[in-house]
Amino acid sequence: MSGALRIAPATTGDLPALLALYAQLHPGDPPLDPAAAEDRLAGLAALAGSGVLIGWLGEVVVATCTLVVIPNLTRGGAPYGLIENMVTDAGHHCRGFGARMLRDAQRRAWAAGCYKVMLMTGSTRPGTLAFYEAAGFTRSKTGFDCRRPPP
Repeated sequence: MSGALRIAPATTGDLPALLALYAQLHPGDPPLDPAAAEDRLAGLAALAGSGVLIGWLGEVVVATCTLVVIPNLTRGGAPYGLIENMVTDAGHHCRGFGARMLRDAQRRAWAAGCYKVMLMTGSTRPGTLAFYEAAGFTRSKTGFDCRRPPP
């Protein structure tokens, strides 16, 4: 395996490896139907500046994150970016791959004209929080979310 991380937008051919990596992020989630996964990936790619990014180490997927560029009616119309589903393969932690993914997502957001990039984490682990801070993110706002109730 090469030591250089190659980052590229995900394609449908990448879905099996990508979904296996997501299983590490949320082990209790039910598996996503392959046709539905293709549909979701295409929908993300159709949003200007948005998509699922994959980090490859040789032929192995070791990290991923999703960048969504959201149109905006404030800030002079400058969009903002949202990073979600940041995950590095458990066997490749602490090697800088996650930080590279975040820098690449930020670079893409700036290229799309975003005035800011946001992310949220549900983790309270000091190491996770320090990771995001070292990647240039600050704890500057209070985040809230609301989950859909079960049917």
